Amino acid sequence: MENIKLFDSELKIMSIVWDKEPVPAKEISLIAAETIGWNKNTTYTIIKKLVEKNAILRTEPNFICTSLIKKEDVRKVETQSLIDKLFNGSRKAFFAAFIEEDISNDELEELKKLIEKR
Repeated sequence: MENIKLFDSELKIMSIVWDKEPVPAKEISLIAAETIGWNKNTTYTIIKKLVEKNAILRTEPNFICTSLIKKEDVRKVETQSLIDKLFNGSRKAFFAAFIEEDISNDELEELKKLIEKR
């Protein structure tokens, strides 16, 4: 996968696209207005940037948007970026910090099961 860097605003639009695709830009705009408070121009500008980055495919009629990148791939890239930035690339340090947070016993059990599956 090509590592496309997405800004927070772009990730918000991608989340809508991933949820609803294929989705008309008008519907994306209405959802963004309702959930984020953005106006139509802001949403369309971000969609245009995502098209330029080859993250979204725009087709006519009705400016239909479809993702060209997978949510899972973006999640992996963003997670690695976070680990690199805050934990010098150490997954162990990331995980140690993560499990020190307020985490329920049920969540800990689920994590143990995930680890044991590996």
